[in-house]
Parts: sequence; structure tokens; C-alpha cells
Amino acid sequence: MAKRGVEEVVVVALEEKGGAMAVVVEEKEQKEQKENEKEEEEAHPYAFHVSGPRNVAKPNWRDLINSSWKDTNYKRSVIACFIQAVYLLELDRQENRTVETALAPKWWMTFKYKLTQTLIDERDGSIFGAVLEWDQSAALADFVLIRPSGAPKAILVLRGTLLKGPTIRRDIEDDLRFLAWESLKGSVRFKGALEALRTVAERYGSSNVCIAGHSLGAGFALQVGKALAKDGIYVDAHLFNPPSISIAMSLRNIGEKAGFAWKRLKSMLPSSSEPQADCDEEIKDNSLKSWLGNIYGDKASMGLKQWVPHLYVNNSDYICCHYTDPEGKTEENEANKENTGPTNGQVAAKLFVMSKGKQKFLEAHGLEQWWSDDLDLQLAINKSKLISRQLKSLYSLPASQVTKRPR
Repeated sequence: MAKRGVEEVVVVALEEKGGAMAVVVEEKEQKEQKENEKEEEEAHPYAFHVSGPRNVAKPNWRDLINSSWKDTNYKRSVIACFIQAVYLLELDRQENRTVETALAPKWWMTFKYKLTQTLIDERDGSIFGAVLEWDQSAALADFVLIRPSGAPKAILVLRGTLLKGPTIRRDIEDDLRFLAWESLKGSVRFKGALEALRTVAERYGSSNVCIAGHSLGAGFALQVGKALAKDGIYVDAHLFNPPSISIAMSLRNIGEKAGFAWKRLKSMLPSSSEPQADCDEEIKDNSLKSWLGNIYGDKASMGLKQWVPHLYVNNSDYICCHYTDPEGKTEENEANKENTGPTNGQVAAKLFVMSKGKQKFLEAHGLEQWWSDDLDLQLAINKSKLISRQLKSLYSLPASQVTKRPR
């Protein structure tokens, strides 16, 4: 009996030892799994240290003396990184990444910003935008006592089309919306972005807020920014590869060309007293418009003067290349120039054009090009026909002001 008892004790001891060993093995496997995940994250092509900018420094105490944010190249590169973060927020969500393995945070934490809000598309639950704000506590850790001059307190960033299963349907739906109507106001994303931008602008002041987007997101950013500008809220806007193709625009161009052709044909026909009277009325009408424009000029151009979006386009990108089409001088433009574009040296938008010769579409439309080291940008000096058309409502003379007598 004693011998049997000893054997039972030995068996129990071995079982306990085996259990302990199993726990140790399990913990070791978990540790190895975490290390593998970390290595995978570090080697991921979208990891910040793999595909992020090489020569863009993070904020430091030197920014107190000479802010990096005053450098247009630095500002463009950092804002492009913020947009990349939104793409990765959605990819992290789709791939169920944990806080430890998420790719997105590095793209804003490096520059001392923090995520305060994600914009969710209620149709599919996807993340299409985010609000990033200056992280003072993180900045203090690197002895950056105050926010560098030129750095926004908050920035709303919007991603473009993501060709992945969970979100491709709604992205393409909004792409087609713009293609058909040249407007995105019917989308739930427009409403969400407008509310988010208005909220941060009221909280921090419009001069401390920025909006940015890429591709489809740039289309939303342009229309959201313009909507706020109409309300007298002017925020800094940076638009990368904004869409410039739509059926509505094509039909409008065809209509304009047909109208010009008809006017030329009419001018070749024999004139009579009745057409001359119509012409006199037209001249009077234009004189009245010019007179009203002189009276209300400051008010009519107020939005344009204070809201000048920055557009970044690539000549090889057929989605945004039409922004570089110059605005041709036509008889109609000359007759209605106070209502068709900026005057008196005003600038409708800052259009930055990159041309590297012939490029593949994915390269020309990609976001990564905007923080690359060999970027060669030129500020377009010509008036863009498309920009003038899209911003026309900001400097057109409102009908209500035409009927209202000046005081």
C-alpha cells in the first residue's frame, strides 16, 4: 500500500510538472507569435519607416526658433502622411490589427499629432476620414514647449477610393456620383465631413484648422471647404490628385462650344434693327453688371480672397490632369468676366503641377509621390478653367445683392 501511495505521488508530481511545462510552452509560443507579428509589422510595405518620408524631421525644440511648418515642402509632405494614415486606419480595421500592430498611428504620432475622431460611413462601417489634433503632451516629451508656427491645431483628412472588398462598393458609388453630377453633396460622407470640419473650426478658429484629401477625398475636401467658405468660414485646404472628369462637365463643354458656334454664325448673318436693339440691351445689361460689380466688388470677392485652396496634380494622371487646362479667352468670358473668374490679380487657387514625363497611372495618381525626395513642383501661373468654374459661386455677384440697394 505504501509503495502504491508513492507511485501515485510521483504520477501527480509528473502531471503538475507537465502542466507547468505546458504553460511555459504556451507562453513561449505567444511571445514568439507577438515577435513575429511585430517583425511582420516592421516589414510591412505601408509601415512608416518603410514607405514614409526620409528627410522630413519630426518636431523638435528648433521649431520654436524656426518652424518647419513654414516650409511649404515640409507642410505638403506631412499633410500627405496624414492622409496616408486614414487609408491605413481603414486597412487596420479590415485586417483586425491590434493596437500593438496597427500601421496607422506612426503616420501621425511622428509629427506630434493625435487621433481625436474617426469619420465612419454609416452605409458599410468603413473609415473614410479622421480628425487629427496637435498633441501637446507628446510634444513636451521632446522639449517642444508650444505648437510650431504654421502647424494647424486640427486637421480633417479624407481618403480616396480603396479597392478592397469591404469598402469598394461605397467608394465606387461616390466616384460615379461625381462622374455623373460633378457633385458629392448627396453622399453621407459629405454631410459627415462638413459637420466635423465646422465643429473643429468653431472650436479652434478657422485660421487654426486645415482640411486635406486625396483623389475622391480631395473632391470631398474641395466641396466641403467651399461650402464653409460660402458661410464665411475659411480654412486652409490641400487637395492631392483631385478628380477633374465628369459627364456633366463634358456635356457642359459641348454646350459651350455649340453656343459659341451659334453666336459666330449669328454674327455672320445680315443684321437688322431688332437684333441691334437686343445688342443695345445686352450692352446696357453688361454695363449694369459692371456698375454693380464695382459697388459690391469687395463683398463679391470676399470668399475668393480669403479661401485659396492648394491643389497638387500630376500631368500623367488622367483623373486630375484637366485642372491644368488654361481658361481660354472667349467672347462670353470677356462680356461676363466679373462673374466668370477672379479679377484684379486675385488668385482662385494655388495649383502645383508635377511632370516627370510619361508615368504609369498608379504612380501618377499615388499619394506617396507627394512626400518623395525628388519631387519637382511648379506653381502654375495660368488661370485654370476648371478651378474658375468650381469656385465661381464664391466670387459671383449674389442675386440678392443685385436687387438690394447699397447703404
